[in-house]
Amino acid sequence: MNKLVKNATEAVADVFDGATLAIGGFGLCGIPESCIAALVEKGVMNLTCISNNAGVDEFGIGLMLQKRQVKKMISSYVGENKLFEQLVLSGELELELTPQGTLAEKLRAGGAGIPAFFTATGYGTQIAEGKETRVINGRNYVLEHSFFADFSFVKAWKGDTLGNLVYRGTARNFNPMAATASYHTVAEVEQLVPAGELHPNEIHTPGIYIKKIFQGPSYQKRIERRMTRQG
Repeated sequence: MNKLVKNATEAVADVFDGATLAIGGFGLCGIPESCIAALVEKGVMNLTCISNNAGVDEFGIGLMLQKRQVKKMISSYVGENKLFEQLVLSGELELELTPQGTLAEKLRAGGAGIPAFFTATGYGTQIAEGKETRVINGRNYVLEHSFFADFSFVKAWKGDTLGNLVYRGTARNFNPMAATASYHTVAEVEQLVPAGELHPNEIHTPGIYIKKIFQGPSYQKRIERRMTRQG
């Protein structure tokens, strides 16, 4: 099966209005920025995005928010995006806040074919409102349903033409879980190598999960908040 596509435009061609997207990355680290830019250009609307956060105002998912392409965000952190805050407070954007570990497990479980699981995280808080709870071994748990998206978008440091992926450092973050949580996962990579060049022990995401792969033209390596020491 040929998984290689020319660019991000071709990679997102099948995305439709109203789709649910699982998007890898943490802040600005390891986000599929080329795919996000292509989605903005494509102009698909009414999207539900599962992502740790929503980028910043001028980059990442923040660009999709500017175009009002996202109707709902399922996230764990939203503190770096002023437009995000404005849209939520005005009722224009629906927000489902999810604890970070729970968000990761909901993606992982979805990819593993597990429809739901019990977790102690969120019990006794607003997170648990309206959800089934259960006492197991004397401890209180909340039932959380897993995620399985229409499309997943991930970014890796290196990949081969069969879709096998290697992440680098903290850019690994949510990408491996998001990659498994869809039948239509698109991977963009900084380096694309021939099949067989990656050692099996290096591979973080096997190519069986990847539908399309391409090499991005360039990456900005942004830092969310630059900190410097005074004096």
